[in-house]
Amino acid sequence: MSIKLHIDVLMAQRKISAGELAERIGITPANLSILKNDKARAIRFSTLAALCKALECQPGELLEFIDDS
Repeated sequence: MSIKLHIDVLMAQRKISAGELAERIGITPANLSILKNDKARAIRFSTLAALCKALECQPGELLEFIDDS
């Protein structure tokens, strides 16, 4: 089981750069890269909320559950 984040898709749809998004949500570009590349083991609700606000989306648009079995 895993969770995939679709940050890159939403960023492309909204034409926002990684640097701009990182600044808007208050995290470093390196930490945003970890989220974008599915290397994160967890995400804070405050970060998820900031992503939703900056990308004008709902959590369900950002997150996808993948059943590996």
